[in-house]
Amino acid sequence: MAKAASVEKIVNGVNVDKLTQTMEAIRHNPEISKFNFRIDNYWINGAHNRAIVSDFYGATQRHRRDRTFFVYDKDEHPVLLGDDRGANPVEYLLVGLAGCITTTLVYHAAARGISITQVDAKLDGDLDIQGLLGMSDEVRPGYKSIQIKLKVKGDAPKEKLAELVQIAERRSPVADVVSHGTPVKIRLEED
Repeated sequence: MAKAASVEKIVNGVNVDKLTQTMEAIRHNPEISKFNFRIDNYWINGAHNRAIVSDFYGATQRHRRDRTFFVYDKDEHPVLLGDDRGANPVEYLLVGLAGCITTTLVYHAAARGISITQVDAKLDGDLDIQGLLGMSDEVRPGYKSIQIKLKVKGDAPKEKLAELVQIAERRSPVADVVSHGTPVKIRLEED
């Protein structure tokens, strides 16, 4: 008699069985959980520059991406002296934050068996360019604050959805970097 094929548990497009297996593997070998993400960035002209994401290290090995759509053009709007050939870097930061909060929420919902039908995020941040331009040491160059409004719908009561939002805020790697600051070390590379 043939053994019936097991059915994978998929919630919100997340393979919960594989998520659980990954977490169990990390419990047995914490080295699996260590990742190093990297990008290469090249200045083109004026405010226009391009970032390429091609590989990263994780789960004890290097992973090379095989698709070329991981190219990000960055520029400034003409009011900021650019030619508007791409979102500006602080807008990319908002995009990264929105994506990370959304993914974190969806993963934690899936792990709890909560089906999500909608996660929409609206982000905005307040920034004074006097800091960027070095016109005032009193004004920081980064965002003064970032506001996030999430619209989340799913098969759980509002209280559970609100709990998922709190979990996403607490567990999102990008939210952590933005909220708690991560040391950035910049050095001139020798030829």
